[in-house]
Amino acid sequence: MTDQVVELLVIGGGPAGLSAVRAYREAGGLGRVVLVAADPDSPYERPPLSKDFLRGEQAEGDFGLLDEGELARLEVTWARDRVVSVDVEARRVSTREGADFAYRKCIFATGANPADLPVPGGEDSSLLRLRTLEDGRRLRQAVAGAKTVAVIGSGFIGCEAASSLRRLGVEVVQVTNEYAPQENRLGDEAAARIARWLTEDGVHLVTGVTVTAIERDAQGATVQLAGREPVRADEVLLAVGVRPASDLAAEAGLRLHEGRILVDAQMRTSADGVLAAGDVVHAFNTAAGRGISVEHWFDAETMGKIAGRSAAGVEGAEWSSPPGFWSQIGDRWLKYAAWGDGYVEALYEEGEGDAFTVWYQDENGTCVGVLTYKADANYDKAFSLLG
Repeated sequence: MTDQVVELLVIGGGPAGLSAVRAYREAGGLGRVVLVAADPDSPYERPPLSKDFLRGEQAEGDFGLLDEGELARLEVTWARDRVVSVDVEARRVSTREGADFAYRKCIFATGANPADLPVPGGEDSSLLRLRTLEDGRRLRQAVAGAKTVAVIGSGFIGCEAASSLRRLGVEVVQVTNEYAPQENRLGDEAAARIARWLTEDGVHLVTGVTVTAIERDAQGATVQLAGREPVRADEVLLAVGVRPASDLAAEAGLRLHEGRILVDAQMRTSADGVLAAGDVVHAFNTAAGRGISVEHWFDAETMGKIAGRSAAGVEGAEWSSPPGFWSQIGDRWLKYAAWGDGYVEALYEEGEGDAFTVWYQDENGTCVGVLTYKADANYDKAFSLLG
């Protein structure tokens, strides 16, 4: 088959991929643009999947990312397909459906996939995950007939989903190896506050335990715990983090760092003409002065924009903003920003009413992160301190 020649080939249709296309055109990028996305659904926001969508408060069409007629205005071909190989020397891409492209610039925006649990039964495809819209549909359908759901993991997705499931009237048991949700990342006092919120929502927390196996049968599942009574549930939601979708990049010979594509502040990889952005990268941040890996929606959009501008030949486009995200547990919004390499001290500050702020400092007393609840002024202030 003759190669289809394109100026820009984008792999992945999430926030990084879409923002890359938009930024490329806004920066004056010319020529044919093709975006290849394995997700069969049109681009959508992922944050509602564990909240409004899961609770049935938001319909699928309410959180799409594309404006009406935007693809035509951007002059981009959106291919529902999966890239199976990239030859960075020949600058060629092949897809599962048999398409072949010759590109001038290519952007990897392949994101990440839900991680399995490394225990017997932890890779079972019948276990629920939550990453894509199709995952969200499956989760909603599964819990519609369930009385009890076990949520394994106490990261932000696990906590958001546990609270949302309770609002659907499902009994929820949340299992975690942490002694309180988010304790490792956010510190004791913030974790205690989150645990209280979840308990108030009716979530039964089982903390400080290790899952040793997950056993499925016709009636549901049993989560085996080390030294504790097993948890029995109709359905199990795995929320134990993600792994970068970097297999394609590794096969193409791109340099990786701890499983992520290594890029500079302009999102350029080790191969000429190839850029990468989003959850799949370990990117150099000029303000931090080092490489950072993040898994946040806002940062994926920001990195995609930089990659698109770089692909269009714009000089000076670089990643310099502190990583950050928001999380909604029930009706409560947490706002978090941090450089992501830990802290020495967490200073808990009570605010008016039930508001609070946690300031994270390094060994020199420098602010390296902030967590706020109903304290937007402190959240805004933190960005000047982090920057």
